[in-house]
Amino acid sequence: MSSNRHILTAVAWPYANGPRHIGHVSGFGVPSDVFSRFQRMSGNNVLMVSGTDEHGTPIQVLADQEGVSARELADRYNRIIAEDLVALGLSYDLFTRTTTGNHYSVVRELFSTLYDNGYVFTRTTKGARSPSTGRTLPDRYIEGTCPICGYDGARGDQCDNCGNQLDPIDLLSPRSRINGETPEFVDTEHFMLDLPAFAEVLTEWLSGKEGDWRPNVLKFSLNLVEDLQPRAVTRDLNWGVPIPLEGWSDNATKRIYVWFDAVIGYLSASIEWARRIGEPEAWRRWWQGGETESFYFMGKDNIVFHSVIWPSILLGASGGGDRGGEAGPLGELNVPTEVVSSEFLTMEGQKFSSSRRVVIYVRDFLERYSADALRYYIMAAGPENQDTDFTWAEFVRRNNDELVAAWGNLVNRSVSMAAKNLGEIPAAGELTEEDRGVLDASRAAFATVGARLERSQFKAALQEAMRTVAEANKYISDQAPWALKKTDPERMATVLHVSLQLVSDANTLLTPFLPEAANKVYAMLGGTGTWTGMPRIESGHDTIGDSEEKVDYPVITGDYADNAARWESAPIVPGTPLSRPQPLFTKLDPSVVDEELARLAGPTE
Repeated sequence: MSSNRHILTAVAWPYANGPRHIGHVSGFGVPSDVFSRFQRMSGNNVLMVSGTDEHGTPIQVLADQEGVSARELADRYNRIIAEDLVALGLSYDLFTRTTTGNHYSVVRELFSTLYDNGYVFTRTTKGARSPSTGRTLPDRYIEGTCPICGYDGARGDQCDNCGNQLDPIDLLSPRSRINGETPEFVDTEHFMLDLPAFAEVLTEWLSGKEGDWRPNVLKFSLNLVEDLQPRAVTRDLNWGVPIPLEGWSDNATKRIYVWFDAVIGYLSASIEWARRIGEPEAWRRWWQGGETESFYFMGKDNIVFHSVIWPSILLGASGGGDRGGEAGPLGELNVPTEVVSSEFLTMEGQKFSSSRRVVIYVRDFLERYSADALRYYIMAAGPENQDTDFTWAEFVRRNNDELVAAWGNLVNRSVSMAAKNLGEIPAAGELTEEDRGVLDASRAAFATVGARLERSQFKAALQEAMRTVAEANKYISDQAPWALKKTDPERMATVLHVSLQLVSDANTLLTPFLPEAANKVYAMLGGTGTWTGMPRIESGHDTIGDSEEKVDYPVITGDYADNAARWESAPIVPGTPLSRPQPLFTKLDPSVVDEELARLAGPTE
């Protein structure tokens, strides 16, 4: 199976100020991996990239509180986050970081091109400052009442209730999240991205996505474009990418704003990946020309950056806004094909909050439960199209009733009977109408499930895949091969052959969702080599920031292209030796619910 499609999976960059919780990975992590694995199995050329977002004042504030440097803090959480995402099985071609010399270079290149084309200009604005310390307060560290919708918990950069962009000075009754004091607003000069210069082209581009994008994402994005204002791309701080212009590059208190440099990470990570494989220009196959497609995965609080700001940067750097201009040294760059945004995941009826202990981090979760169990829950019951609540009772139910009792049971009963009675995959005799019917339905599921995955309709795709599992279990129960051993061993062999083919098909359908279990099932059926590749951590090698010394840092990568998994029904081979299966999933005791709720409540007095 081959294809000329080059598909960029651009995954939102987790912020390196702490470990990620399961709400985070339900938005950016697992959906992007399911999509990428499916596309690779379909024969497409996938490049899945991301990394840790490591600049900005929140990193500096936390580092100060802990008595370490911002880089030390970023180093720590870069490694922790990378380890957790590997444990979850996320198949990045490259997961890197925004503090590399490569990233600095690409950010400066795009900033300079936008400036040369007239899309970045200076303006004196009001900046927030702490009256007690004299330090600049970052937008996200200022809260107040939204002047548009009246929400009391709006941040200085955006209101999460109505989604509108804000400036701290817009807030009613602003207060510092650090110490509660009222900030002072003083004059400061910043560089601004002229977003209104892209309003016309953005409107035309977004209007053409009707029927292709999730309706909530498209409607929200079109509403944003109706009232675009210039947005600052620099901040008063000393932790970030320096401004690459004469008279500004040596300014120790001005840096490029973290939101601007983070979205450029998709491009810089692609360039870093190309250099790592020894083909420095290979990244262009995913960024330029008509044969490329790019899909961006994130939670809904990041829509504005990916459907409005990042396309504006790409257009401006390609000479595509109202002012025209010339493409920079990197050439013309493609805007996103689709912005795939999930809604929010809450936990037991509450918003995730580390400070209030309403949280379970990925690392803690995977210490007690399997990665596939979490992946399954996120895809089956996660926030694909609406806010969804994670509950321990529902997690246990789905694990026990669907993973263990349905899929695990199908694999165990089919492989166990064949291995015990025959020792190998048996040949099929004459097929009955029931045999042919269930096999036809199993083969047809590839088109149905594949069409859903192509549109990032993950919940519907998983439901259809599990429907084939239910049909296979019903077939085995109806045919009762265990009762045929003495009375009709030839028929027993045929039923077991059909059952094992159904297991093989279902395993392929579930591979994007459950890669760890898929590799185990493949081996049970006598498969050799790697079925679907799993990620690993290797060393990156580059300068960090503007330092001249190259250092090693962890990156996620893997070998995925030449695996055996293909999106098709592959006939099983009679005579292939079988071994008795091991359980795919662990049945959870109902007491798990009370134990986890007790952990959530914390210690009692």
